[in-house]
Parts: sequence; C-alpha cells; structure tokens
Amino acid sequence: MGDVRELADNLMTTTAALRRVVRRRVRDTLPHAPLRPAQIELLRVVDEHPGIGVAAAARALHLAGNSVSTLVNQLVDAGLLDRHVDPDDRRAARLELTGAARARLDNWRRTRTGFVAEAIATLPTGDRDAIEAALPALGRLVAAIQEER
Repeated sequence: MGDVRELADNLMTTTAALRRVVRRRVRDTLPHAPLRPAQIELLRVVDEHPGIGVAAAARALHLAGNSVSTLVNQLVDAGLLDRHVDPDDRRAARLELTGAARARLDNWRRTRTGFVAEAIATLPTGDRDAIEAALPALGRLVAAIQEER
C-alpha cells in the first residue's frame, strides 16, 4: 500500500477538480444566476429534511448557526426558502423549499448528472467499472470522516 497521505492529497485534489469543472459547466448552462455552493448545500439539506430548523441545518452542514442564518436570509429573499415559526417553540424557525427552489434543484441535479454521465460514457469500460467499484469505499470514507467529528 502506498503512502496514505499522498493518496489522501490526490483524492482531494481530484475530487475538488471534478466538483469545480462540473460546477462551471452547470453554471454556464443554467438560465438563472448561480447559487454559491453553501447555498446549494443548505437547499439540499432542507430538501432531505423538510421542516428542519436553522440550528439542525447548521449541525448538518458543520457550519456556525449565524452563517446558516445568513444563508437562510439570502435564500428567503431570493424566494427559494420559506421560513415558518415552529408551532412548538415560537422562537425557532422551520425551513421548507419553495416550488421555485424545488424546480431549480431538480434542474441543477439533472444538468449536473447529465454532464457527468456523458463524460463517464466516453470512458473505457474498465474505468467505468473502477469508478463504480470505488463508490462503496468512498461512502465508507465519508462516514469515517463524519464519525471523527
């Protein structure tokens, strides 16, 4: 087995490059102003957990509560999030995607997946198989990193 620090560095460099190139392609294709990655991540968390509170969203994103509050305000102003008072705790807010956000996320996912699928289709079968075989290990890596927190 090679040097794990070198493997870690190569993995992070490669995945960052993949995310960056896909983000640019998607941004250049979609008709609306691009959202920042943190805004997209918050929308994804709210999509996965409708009615989530700001504090819980901050924990899920590993961000400070005030940072998430700022993102929430931006997305509410943009018409992408609805913020409702929690009926059990009037001091807390519950977050829901708007229809515009849902459509935008769906379009973003479809476009992003399309670009990556087209590129994967051009790869030799062995490369496609290697990527598919690596996915479970990458999922376990994500879980291991999350557990370390």
